[in-house]
Amino acid sequence: MSSDSDIPRQDELARERLIDLAAEFYDQFAAGEVPSMQIPTRTKSNIEYDEEKGVWVYGDRHSTRSANTVGGAQKLLKAIYVIDFLQNQLEENRSSTLRELYYLSESWDLDAAQFNSQDESNGLIEDLEIVSHVKREDFHMRPEESGAKVMGPLLIREQTNRGEREIHCQDDVGQGGYQIPNNVDTVEFLDHDADFVMAVETGGMRDRLVENGFDEDYRCIVVHLGGQPARATRRLTKRLHDELDLPVTVFTDGDPWSYRIFGSISYGSIKSAHLSEYLATPQAQFIGIQPSDIVEYDLPTDPLSDSDVNALRSELEDPRFQTDYWREQIELQLDINKKAEQQALASRGLDFVTDTYLPERLEEMGIV
Repeated sequence: MSSDSDIPRQDELARERLIDLAAEFYDQFAAGEVPSMQIPTRTKSNIEYDEEKGVWVYGDRHSTRSANTVGGAQKLLKAIYVIDFLQNQLEENRSSTLRELYYLSESWDLDAAQFNSQDESNGLIEDLEIVSHVKREDFHMRPEESGAKVMGPLLIREQTNRGEREIHCQDDVGQGGYQIPNNVDTVEFLDHDADFVMAVETGGMRDRLVENGFDEDYRCIVVHLGGQPARATRRLTKRLHDELDLPVTVFTDGDPWSYRIFGSISYGSIKSAHLSEYLATPQAQFIGIQPSDIVEYDLPTDPLSDSDVNALRSELEDPRFQTDYWREQIELQLDINKKAEQQALASRGLDFVTDTYLPERLEEMGIV
């Protein structure tokens, strides 16, 4: 949990790590060596499922960014420019977005240091996270707004650049809820009256739960994921579980891509495997939509596409889904050849999801 005194210390640590990286390049030059930087190979083949921790982590394979080629030299040049920019940003207590960094490079004095695409600049920030062991949030780098919100019986204190403020995530917010900040480690949990957390994929379902008073009736903290959840959303969910000892449930559409949203919350993702222990909540439980729900409630559906079928078959081999429950559900879905959205529950009435479906599932799972 963060306090005012922690934030400058975190900034200084991040700045020191960046300067240390630059110093390594200088030392290599001084020793007559070709400058280089080693980074874990960020490919699916170098991702391992840590059974003990229950998350994805990088394996032992590394790639080397070396200045012994023109392309390698350009990548290291860009890294030096970004390190300089980031350490100045921290020194001035400023922040910027990943998108702004891409455009800022246009003003750099060497054309070779400028980025060709935002994917390139985003990838370099990830590289610096990995080699420095500092999160991009501590570099004061922000993604574009994710739009994710929280609604529920939770009192927090948030540290902002305009001072601290206390917010109750029901009483002090409108229907939209509390906007999750980029760096949720600046948020302190003061008090709560919650029994569990429900992470919800779609905005429409999140609005239905709030309009029906589900967060109040069931003492639930509703976290809107906004599709594939941003890092801040996954970090907040993990903190709610770890620090407040609240069970976490994940409520998504009933298709293979939504199951992967659950997987990213529970076990982490390939792209952010270096942060799995910081972002993932292995204890999270999937609440629906299940393929068995499609059959039991005769929900409106769409047929599976070829890509859906391929994704489901891939998930049968995915370590994240190697349980009897997931094998039964995925095989059933392949058999019925159907998928359904969360909103399909409305075919049984607008209150069905909050009056029947979720209470029954929560009772089955032993949460209420």
